[in-house]
This record gives sequence, C-alpha cells and structure tokens, in this order.
Amino acid sequence: MDDEPRPAESASRPGARATARPADPATDPATDPFIEHRRLLFGTAYQMLGTVTDAEDVLQDTWLKWHAVDRDTVRHPKAYLVRTVTNLSLNRLTSARATRETYVGPWLPEPLLTAPNAAQEAEMADTVSTAMLVVLETLSPAERAVFVLREVFGYSHAEIAGFIDRPEPTVRQIAHRARNHVQSRRPHGDSDAAVRERVTEKFLAAANGGDLNALMELLAPDVTLWNDGGGKVTAARRPLYGPDHVARWLLGAMAKPSSAGARTAPTTLNGELGLIVTLGDTPIGALTYDIVDGHIQRLRFQVNPDKLAGLQRAAGEEPA
Repeated sequence: MDDEPRPAESASRPGARATARPADPATDPATDPFIEHRRLLFGTAYQMLGTVTDAEDVLQDTWLKWHAVDRDTVRHPKAYLVRTVTNLSLNRLTSARATRETYVGPWLPEPLLTAPNAAQEAEMADTVSTAMLVVLETLSPAERAVFVLREVFGYSHAEIAGFIDRPEPTVRQIAHRARNHVQSRRPHGDSDAAVRERVTEKFLAAANGGDLNALMELLAPDVTLWNDGGGKVTAARRPLYGPDHVARWLLGAMAKPSSAGARTAPTTLNGELGLIVTLGDTPIGALTYDIVDGHIQRLRFQVNPDKLAGLQRAAGEEPA
C-alpha cells in the first residue's frame, strides 16, 4: 500500500525524540522513506500504545533498525517500516498491559496536541480521540494492531497478515472480532464544532467563576469523570458520577493552593476541542470530554505529569 498518509495520519505529531535523529550523511533526507512516512508511523504507534512517549520510543527504535538494514534487501520500504513499527509496538504493548494492571487509579491515554484544522478534525476525532483510545485499551494487543491497521489506515487483510506474521484467515477473524468489540463500546457524542465550542466556553466561564449551579447545568444527568494521576499527584482513584459530585470535585480541584495561578485555556487535543491547564509554562492538566445533546457526559482529566511532558515539548513546535 503505497498511497500517501490520510488526514488522520498527517494530523499526528511525531515527538521530540523521533525528531532528534542521529545524523546520517549517507542518507538524503528529501528521499528517506522513514522521513516521508514518519507521520504515518507515529500515528500507528500512538494509536496502538496510547502514549506519546512510547510512540516516540518506538519511532526511535524503528529509525535505528531502518538505518542498520541493507536497503538492497528491502523491496517495499513503507511496508518494511510499518511492519517494524507494528511489531515493536506489539512488544511494548504486551509488557505495558502487565504494568497497567497495577496502575494507581484510572489509566487514561496521554493527550496529543493536534492542529486545529477543520478539514482534519472529523477524521482525527474518530481515530485518536481520547474516547476511542480508551476503547482500544480493552482490546488484546493483536486485536488492537489489526484494528488500527485495518480500520484506521485501510490496510488489507493480506498486508496485515504479512506485518504480524499471522495467516490471512486468522487476521480476518481478529479484525471481525475487534471491529464488533469497538462498535459495541464506542461512545457516541455530538461532533458539531459550534456546539462543542459553545459548551466549552460556558464550561470555562462556570469553572473559572466558581459557579456550581451553572457548571451542573452543563453536565448530563449520567455524567462520569475519570481522573488519571498515576500515583504521582493527588487525583480521584475511582470514577466520579453525577452532576453534583463531578461539579463539586472540579471546583474543589481548581481551588486547591497547588492550583493557584493556574490558567485554563481551550486547545485542540486528540482532534477535538479540549482544555489544557498550565501553571507558568508547565502543563498540569488536560481535559477532554464527550458532549451529548449539548451536555457533557464523559470527562477525562489527565494530571499525571509523566503524561503531560509531551504537551510541553509540542507547544514550541509548528502545528502538524
């Protein structure tokens, strides 16, 4: 499959570690397949792993393998690179699952700062939204790899079979099982950008003004909030339910002395309008949410500092 990356692929941002590649005077950057397909490779790794840091590490390892291989033996560079990224991600994902079983509190994906490009947002929101990445976490490593390669990037079953060294009939079964699993668990929400912007503005005004009633009016009756601190900072270790509980917790978090001087501003995270909280130049929180019938139904508040470092690095880069 030699077509150029789709909008969802081009919207993903390779991180700093993948950008800081060792110099290779024998390679012309203008024609290096790794550079040509780097956004596709990063998008594949990120959607399989759910963290920018791990995706950057996989890209770095892929680059090293690519520049160590005998190019004369590689007939299809793009396929070789995707296969390498896929298998490195599978290895990392398998070991990560064991670690996440002992994770402190809810585990949420690492937020990705994306370009506010209207032409890309609809596609982006359906592939790397936080909601989708949470659903992908419930798949097995093989199911996740096949789903991402098939449903997001459009590879054929035969191509995927070659990437992961499985028979094509087996890949078809895995793809069918993964697709049904995702469809049954995928949360649905309003995708209208104007609705999202309006709700975000009202949410910001209510939160910054400490207006409990106004905040509760924006929350759906069955609202749920997940808070990922990873044991690094104080965070709710169980999901919070209901407008009153969620609104009081959010206002309480903003009123803490550790939040004094923090600024909350809208930005595009994972292809959707979200909120980023900064203290000075340091991100201390990222909030993504699903809107249903004009009300916020699911909120995901990432405050684990290890998962916010990528936002700080990306802030100084040109939008992808």
